[in-house]
Amino acid sequence: MLKCIAIDDEPLALRQISAYISKIPYLELVTTFNNAIEAQVYLAGQPIDLVFVDINMPDLNGVDFVRSLTHRPMVIFTTAYSEYAIEGFKLDAVDYLLKPFGFADFSRSAAKAHALYELRQNQRPASQKEVSEAEPKDKEYISVKADYKVSLVRIADIVYLESEGEYVRMHLADGSTITTLFRLKNMEAALPADSFMRVHRSYIVNLRAIKAYVKGRIFLNDNDEYIPIGENYKEAFQNYIDKNFRNL
Repeated sequence: MLKCIAIDDEPLALRQISAYISKIPYLELVTTFNNAIEAQVYLAGQPIDLVFVDINMPDLNGVDFVRSLTHRPMVIFTTAYSEYAIEGFKLDAVDYLLKPFGFADFSRSAAKAHALYELRQNQRPASQKEVSEAEPKDKEYISVKADYKVSLVRIADIVYLESEGEYVRMHLADGSTITTLFRLKNMEAALPADSFMRVHRSYIVNLRAIKAYVKGRIFLNDNDEYIPIGENYKEAFQNYIDKNFRNL
């Protein structure tokens, strides 16, 4: 269950969001606010998982409100002004709902937040959460929600991950793929850093699956298919190669 609050200076908008939240079983609306300053004070002392917040509000707008939070919950922006979208995503917002939005759009945004919450829960140390009997104790697997089910994927079987907008396509050693509703940066945080590396804005590779490389390209099999190395990632990749392999 995600505990959430809603912030909007328009009473009708707050009522709509409250009604939508009541229809989603994994959301619990704790309270609502008609200004961000009161919500700011509330969040200083109350743990909340998800915030629905309007951007264009008097006194303190939604963007500055989110920037001000020391412990930032997940955020979904709701606004009638599309020009704020880029700024919203710079703050790692889960989603951006452009008014007027219907329940279908709201439900999709809520599902993104729920999926991200579950991913984070699965990656928390056992001492910080109740360990499910279905959760592997050896940490060799991750759970991935896709196609209306949760799949347990052996981390070593992941060859590379490919960003597809709001989704990530996971390419496995047996040639199969799994597409799940996560951003690549969230997957990067969830996977072990000693085994996986971001080599491009759209790709993460399993370092142990690399077969060969040349300048700007990584080969993960014996075919001519390759993963590009982004300009901003070349130095880190080369440092890894220099540190772990001896040139003959």
